[in-house]
Amino acid sequence: MKKVLTIITTLILISACNNRSNSNANYVKVREAQENKEEKNKKVALECIRAWSSGNMDLILSQTAKDAVDYGDGTTPPARGIDSMKMFMNMWRFAVNEYKSSNELAVSDSDYVFVYADWDGSFKTDFMRMNTKGKSFHFKDVDIFKFNDQGK
Repeated sequence: MKKVLTIITTLILISACNNRSNSNANYVKVREAQENKEEKNKKVALECIRAWSSGNMDLILSQTAKDAVDYGDGTTPPARGIDSMKMFMNMWRFAVNEYKSSNELAVSDSDYVFVYADWDGSFKTDFMRMNTKGKSFHFKDVDIFKFNDQGK
């Protein structure tokens, strides 16, 4: 009887160790998949930030979900949907010369990517009823991107 109990106890311990090993392996796989997703999202966010500098609005819009919302800096109503976002981007690009980012840094947390950058440019026209023509600017900014399951 003692041998039977010893064998059963040993089998239970071996089974428990195997389950824990499988659990750790599953955790590692899930974590690696999450890290890959976060790295991909950071890459897309940085591509979009750099597309602003080059004026490639088509690249930005190709990476944007149809129901996206751009909250801007909070001083204007949010741009809801691609058409509204495109309208604002065109208005901005028409008013600004040499809008460039530098020192970009992307940090991700799950579906969110935060891109910190320095921005420089100058206004070639007045903008949104402000007397800005000919004035240059420099500011630091953080853009927050929230990605959906399709990576948009």
